[in-house]
Amino acid sequence: MRIIGGIYKNRRIDFKNLNIRPTTNFAKEGLFNILNNYYDLDAIKALDLFAGSGNISYEFASRSCQAITAVDNNIKCTSFMKKIKEQFQINNLEIKVSKVNNYLKQTERKYNIIFLDPPYNYKQEQYDQIINLIFSKKIITESGTIVIEHSKFINFEHYPLFLKRKYGRVHFSFIKNEN
Repeated sequence: MRIIGGIYKNRRIDFKNLNIRPTTNFAKEGLFNILNNYYDLDAIKALDLFAGSGNISYEFASRSCQAITAVDNNIKCTSFMKKIKEQFQINNLEIKVSKVNNYLKQTERKYNIIFLDPPYNYKQEQYDQIINLIFSKKIITESGTIVIEHSKFINFEHYPLFLKRKYGRVHFSFIKNEN
């Protein structure tokens, strides 16, 4: 894995011992091209749920986002992220060891972009539970976006979906907060 753009561009990160499925470089490049068109990334706060290796968080940090929170319940993953954070001296990244639903229930923070990448075996109702929690607790800012990486079997047409993209096997759905 490598960081696609920004101040840490082309830095490689070896995550082989984590037993995870990170977002591919091809998909990540497409994702950040889209986000760059909609947001001034150095003026936003981002939340990376099911952060895994921290792949998406590092991209946000590399683009000088105001603040990034990475949440994962796997100690091995969060320890790895802490090591990379220290190695790259990333000051705008906060790493939380927590189950996603627990973090969302307790947080008082608001984010401009929430990236959601649960395991591919997640069911529609599990996605819906998380999205509904985000909206009900007003964790997403006005005009904020929830970006979901998912399999082709999941559908988000019942939300204010404003964009869908496919990069190889990776599907992204973009839900806009219209409140």
